Amino acid sequence: MPVTDVKQDLDARTLTITAEFAAPVERVWQVYADPRQLEKVWGPPTFPATVVEHDLTPGGRVTYFMTGPEGEKFGGYWKVTAVDEPRSFAFEDGFADEDLNPDPEQPVATSVYTFTERDGRTHATYVSTYETVEGLQTVLDMGVVEGSTDAINQIDEFVA
Repeated sequence: MPVTDVKQDLDARTLTITAEFAAPVERVWQVYADPRQLEKVWGPPTFPATVVEHDLTPGGRVTYFMTGPEGEKFGGYWKVTAVDEPRSFAFEDGFADEDLNPDPEQPVATSVYTFTERDGRTHATYVSTYETVEGLQTVLDMGVVEGSTDAINQIDEFVA
């Protein structure tokens, strides 16, 4: 399994997931840079994603919805703040309403995804910092650890 560690730090309001993929950094980067590839791994298998808007540049937006097993749709967005292709990108990560506008009632994280190469493999670090402890606790209660782990664990097979 690609996910090697998951750490939650309520004091720092962070969730950190580390993973290792059997592919070079450039290949893993393409998963995030291409909306059709991102759809294959963004949601857990039971909640596949559909990317609507995808602009992975500073100031750009990515919007998507995940569809649950009963057909229910859950929106989300990224507001991209920094890109260092193919090494890292940072974004505001939040929930969206049915029109894919940010939902101010839901928690928002500042996320930084970093990719480094080690012996032809990619070591990935995913760090999400929430505005409040309550925000982090809300997503933990929603199952973010399990959902993110299931989603990230799809990447190795996809890039093979």
